[in-house]
Amino acid sequence: MATWSNLGTQDANSPLMEQLIFFHDHTLMILTMITVLVGYMMGTVLFNKLINRYLLEGQTIELVWTILPAFTLIFIALPSLHILYLMDEMNNPTVTIKSIGHQWYWSYEYSDFNNVEFDSYMKPSNDLEMSDFRLLDVDNRIVLPMNTQVRILVTAADVLHSWTIPSLGIKIDGAPGRLNQGNIFINRPGLMFGQCSEICGANHSFMPIVVESVSTNQFINWLKNN
Repeated sequence: MATWSNLGTQDANSPLMEQLIFFHDHTLMILTMITVLVGYMMGTVLFNKLINRYLLEGQTIELVWTILPAFTLIFIALPSLHILYLMDEMNNPTVTIKSIGHQWYWSYEYSDFNNVEFDSYMKPSNDLEMSDFRLLDVDNRIVLPMNTQVRILVTAADVLHSWTIPSLGIKIDGAPGRLNQGNIFINRPGLMFGQCSEICGANHSFMPIVVESVSTNQFINWLKNN
């Protein structure tokens, strides 16, 4: 999860987030190169005493600075489109869960199993244990099996919400009367924290999300107990 000293993205817990981090680094490298080049050229112009004041046009340099940005945009657009289509890729999901945003809590339904549904509220400060995180922990966590294709359906009961887990690279808007879907593939066990990312009212900051990734056997045992 993110802490006060983190300046970059959170550690990836899914292949999709790994690709997003690679694309972030790729784009940042290109932007750094452009910034250095433009800065060098500006410095050269400012401190160069040999200036042709009567220069009106230069066909060659204008052609170059039109073609180079075009190639730069292609190198950014191709991996961007690759990830965009990868985010919509879903092949025979094993588990489907439905998340419904309310003012101001989340409710969950495991559509593949009977009677597995619950509400998830933020833990009050008075109920926190030593290992809990203030404003981030909930009373009922989402339990999901790792190394399993999971489909999540997101909607809202009242106003716009947004179901977001940064370490999984997933952010899905919840709109009343509409179902949006996304896919989750968690490649290691642990806890993943998120929050509502759509300003939905006075307690917008107090409806966190916690996903607990477990093995398949532990997930089955959890289903039996619920």
